[in-house]
Amino acid sequence: MKMLLDTHLLLWAANDPERLSAKARAVFDNLEHELIFSAASLWEIAIKNGLGRADFKVDVRLLRRGLLDNDYKELAVTSAHAVFLESLPHIHKDPFDRILVAQATVEGITLLTADSVVARYPGPIQLV
Repeated sequence: MKMLLDTHLLLWAANDPERLSAKARAVFDNLEHELIFSAASLWEIAIKNGLGRADFKVDVRLLRRGLLDNDYKELAVTSAHAVFLESLPHIHKDPFDRILVAQATVEGITLLTADSVVARYPGPIQLV
């Protein structure tokens, strides 16, 4: 099963794994899952790190390399994802979270999130 990871799950897995819930760890450890990260997550990290956000302190180049080296697949942002944003209800204001929801829905893959607000969207979203 394909699993798109939200930005915080990526950061926690790379730098702070004790923050991952047991449910999230089980997904990460299941070899039947194809773990996917979005280019939008790296974009978010680069922007928020540049703004000095302490919770986004990571070298985005090293994070990307580590994800690819550990067989995570990268998902590009496409125009189909951008167009789908228009149909999303206004549950969450963060544009990065909204594009992840759009990507998961358009691609038919499950979005894993630790954000209970994101989990309120209809579609293939799993709160972990």
